Amino acid sequence: MTQIEATYIDHMGSDLSVVNAARVSFGKKHDTFQDKDKGLVKYLAKHKHLSPFGHAYAKFHVKAPIFVARQLVKHKFLRWNEISRRYVDNEPEFYVPDVWRGRSADKKQGSEGMVDLKTIPAFDCERIENGSIEEVLEENLFDLLRSYRKMIRKGVAPEQARMVLPQSTMTEWIWSGSLDAFADMCNLRLKTDTQYETQLVGQQVDQIMLGLFPVSWEALVYGEE
Repeated sequence: MTQIEATYIDHMGSDLSVVNAARVSFGKKHDTFQDKDKGLVKYLAKHKHLSPFGHAYAKFHVKAPIFVARQLVKHKFLRWNEISRRYVDNEPEFYVPDVWRGRSADKKQGSEGMVDLKTIPAFDCERIENGSIEEVLEENLFDLLRSYRKMIRKGVAPEQARMVLPQSTMTEWIWSGSLDAFADMCNLRLKTDTQYETQLVGQQVDQIMLGLFPVSWEALVYGEE
């Protein structure tokens, strides 16, 4: 199965950048991060004085299915540049989950439990007799891939040929932003009621940011309400 991945590219700044941005109002600056600076960072995060956190940045390369990307692109304070199938016609990859989740009983969106598609017979399928819905889904992906390949070989423009590809097609993008913007994303996407696949992206970003900006990230994402 093609994996959902968020990988580190580079970053600018540190916890020290945050406290120095805050202290510039008083004409002060520290050359090293001190223990008492932790209290200032916590104070800034608790009272939503977020502008000092905007002076530290990080950049990621993310690979995920289209249906995940279309949710994450909504975080408007994060910069986004995505691969375009108007310009590339390389072999598409598809995301197939390890587990198929059941529909939530009390919500219009969301999921709960598990549905075993291997045990559900497929109906109205000419090519797979006595098969399961999961087998039909896999066969359909191959059909769409063959259609895409054929259209490209026949000279159809990639910007039109891509129309036959499903929401499970993998895409990738460069994602950059400030410390507070990524914290806002993770505070939303790490909640248990968000879609699991977007949680996977949030979890990976979370661990990387915690290593880069341990004090600030702890205060912004794990601090007291």
